Amino acid sequence: MWLIVLASFLHCASAYDVDLQKLDGLAKARVEVQGRKQHKSHLCLQVKAFVMQDIPLYHNLVMKHIPGADPELVLLNHYYEELDRIALTDMTRSEINELLEKLGFYKKAQPEDEVPEEFRFAPAKDSPFKDERPFKSSMSTVDTENASSESNPEVKHTDL
Repeated sequence: MWLIVLASFLHCASAYDVDLQKLDGLAKARVEVQGRKQHKSHLCLQVKAFVMQDIPLYHNLVMKHIPGADPELVLLNHYYEELDRIALTDMTRSEINELLEKLGFYKKAQPEDEVPEEFRFAPAKDSPFKDERPFKSSMSTVDTENASSESNPEVKHTDL
């Protein structure tokens, strides 16, 4: 009996440790799962339950079918560059959910629920584009200048 308890403890202790430096810029993830082949093991049923029931609840987490692939969580930055891969085969559904919570992913109560504004970029803390100015066409600048001169009758037109 003690051997089973020790084995369970070692399994939990060997779970994925979050290395924040390695995951700097984490913004989204995808779960890659094997397409058609059926697995009967308890853990594979746990992963399947996570894929079918939990993935739709997570913001910035999608599923991708890869033929012949073992289930993996692929962690990505805003530019879809891979930061890390985590094997899900030996994890339970609750361990996967705990990991995603630890990583900062936002989980909705229902798939159709809106994501609150403060979690829009979760698990990222913010948009990487926040320092960039929004794109303005040259036409919008001309329209703005014309609108401002038309609203002020004292502006003299020197181009006529």
